[in-house]
Amino acid sequence: MSDAFRNRLLSVPRGLRSRLRILRLRMMGMHIGPRCWLRAIDVPRNPWDVRLEGRVALDDYVVLLCTGPRLGHPRIHIHPGVYVNRFTMIDAVESVEIGPDCMIGPYCYITDHDHGTEAGVPLARQGLPTKPTRLGRNVWLGAGVTVLKGVTIGDEAVVGAGAVVTKDVPAGQIVAGVPARSIGRRE
Repeated sequence: MSDAFRNRLLSVPRGLRSRLRILRLRMMGMHIGPRCWLRAIDVPRNPWDVRLEGRVALDDYVVLLCTGPRLGHPRIHIHPGVYVNRFTMIDAVESVEIGPDCMIGPYCYITDHDHGTEAGVPLARQGLPTKPTRLGRNVWLGAGVTVLKGVTIGDEAVVGAGAVVTKDVPAGQIVAGVPARSIGRRE
């Protein structure tokens, strides 16, 4: 028997690994709806603060990071039909919501907070100012997009690769650049 064939027989099928991963995260308190597909994701702390509705797909090395005491509502809420590509981080202290049918490219960063910058106080000891961040329905973020705290991206909007979104994006708008600015509308 060849080594490749033996390794294939001994390896756990991907579908089973995804189901086992989902079971482990549910046991840790994470809400995961039906028909979710999770690859090798990382939830370093507070899994109970993450809610994935049905049909959510999270690819390899996606990080869902929640910080702080329990709030009574999920800090990260991802609606049905969302696909999050590889090496993306969603970092929440208060609230990050991703609407239904969104596509998020690889190497993206979405957050609802930043660090304080008060003079005379070490940065590591300052608080984390927060403001909820929201992606509407059917939003597409290209590769390497950064969405900063307090931003709302409207339904049907498109954000070009590498953009840094610092302000709200109206529904149907196409934005790109650093900082992101309008370059057109979806027709």
